[in-house]
Amino acid sequence: MWKKGIACIVGGCLGTSMAVAEPNPRWPNPPNPNIIYILCDDLGYGDVQCLNPERGKIATPNMDRLAGEGMVFTDAHTSSSVCTPSRYGILTGRYNWRTSRQAGVLGGYGAPMIASDRLTVAGFLTAQGYRTAAFGKWHLGMTFPTVDGKRVAKNGANIDWKGAITDGPVQHGFETYYGISASLDMPPYIYIENDRFVGECTTTKAFFRKGAAQADFEAVDVLPTIGKKTVEFIGQQTADQPFFIYVPLNSPHTPIVPTPEWRGKSGLGTYGDFVMQTDAVIGQIVDAVDAAGLGENTLIIVTSDNGCSKAAGIPKMQEKGHYPSAQFRGSKADIWDGGHRVPFILRWPAGIKAGSRSDQTVCLTDLMATCAELTGAALPDTAGEDSVSFLPALSGKPIVSTRSGVVHHSISGHFAYREGKWKLVLAKGSGGWTSPTEKEMPEGSLKAQLYDMEADPGETTNLYTTYPEVAERLLKQLEVDVKRGRSTEGAEVKNDTEKINLWKGGR
Repeated sequence: MWKKGIACIVGGCLGTSMAVAEPNPRWPNPPNPNIIYILCDDLGYGDVQCLNPERGKIATPNMDRLAGEGMVFTDAHTSSSVCTPSRYGILTGRYNWRTSRQAGVLGGYGAPMIASDRLTVAGFLTAQGYRTAAFGKWHLGMTFPTVDGKRVAKNGANIDWKGAITDGPVQHGFETYYGISASLDMPPYIYIENDRFVGECTTTKAFFRKGAAQADFEAVDVLPTIGKKTVEFIGQQTADQPFFIYVPLNSPHTPIVPTPEWRGKSGLGTYGDFVMQTDAVIGQIVDAVDAAGLGENTLIIVTSDNGCSKAAGIPKMQEKGHYPSAQFRGSKADIWDGGHRVPFILRWPAGIKAGSRSDQTVCLTDLMATCAELTGAALPDTAGEDSVSFLPALSGKPIVSTRSGVVHHSISGHFAYREGKWKLVLAKGSGGWTSPTEKEMPEGSLKAQLYDMEADPGETTNLYTTYPEVAERLLKQLEVDVKRGRSTEGAEVKNDTEKINLWKGGR
């Protein structure tokens, strides 16, 4: 029955039997549910078949099943349209642009982005009695040990492979970690377990970028390894202690390396195959939860760190009828919605009615506040400054928010502000990689864009000069959110930098 219910959930196209969430008769929920947060890497909104039934051609039966057994949010956004900053927002509940990183991403040897005294979701849940673990791509920087006591060289030549890593996942709230330092196309190519390298880098390999590598490390093995480690950890858990598992997958990001058994399965090339394998790993994790008898009170969340990358070969897939951004404009790196509107699928039998949907706007920074409400513990004023609990939405209620709107951010640092149906874009073009880019916009172009996202989800008609009063109101609210150091109710705090430029292209 649920397959019919998820037949069409894309944007304004809502299926015949998919119901907007209704109050759950089992509410209030059991306290302290287990939480598994699966973060895909560069998975587009339209890559999930049930979210894009008309123009999505990749089979994703496991994510579709989760949607049928739980809830889909149709208006969920990352805090940035690229990975490092989005991950910062997820784990801290704070916008990435409040730090010194105003654009771009970290490399594999990048310095830590999360301050040592910054509370993370993992640290918060540890304090509430949760076991915490992370398996996968970190990409938030860490401090590698060096043989000469100096900063890591660009080629990693001075790394002490037998030394202890600091400022990594286990210093930011996670009791257990196994994964890679950054994207799978960024050296060093070696696994990290807790605060130690698994072996040593004694050779060089090139998985898109050439760099130091452990001899047995192969890109094609990473996704299966992340899935295996996660499943093993779940099998060790019992119902008497809640757990939080953060699973930042390396896929379907480059290098696009499906295993042999998945090659050719999608008919759309290796990217489609890799998405199918990603979906299969998600299914393995869900099956492990159910096999352990923990399904009823485990909240599983599946989402992505940004939109689909152009490395996927978007034009060729579109020729075959697959649109990875669905009906939304742009893709990874862009300020348009294709860059940051992402799948957001949740299953929690004890707290979510099967086959439900929420059209309320949420941001991935909202995990922190949601965990606080789930556990009944208060957050300090210096944590989760841009986080709002979406817990009420899970039982069909309006989200109670002291945040006026949601801030979007592109790879180049361009800003947008979304409030209700209105979206103000402080850029002339995409603010990212999609044409027209800022440099491609002709002389005399409007300095900003304004869209009615209800009437025009594809952002085709710029209303900036039609509704100047709306644009000015949104701009003023954005300025307030920046100045206060937070977008939610609470004591004013400082940003890490005073160099936050709202008008990258000049006003």
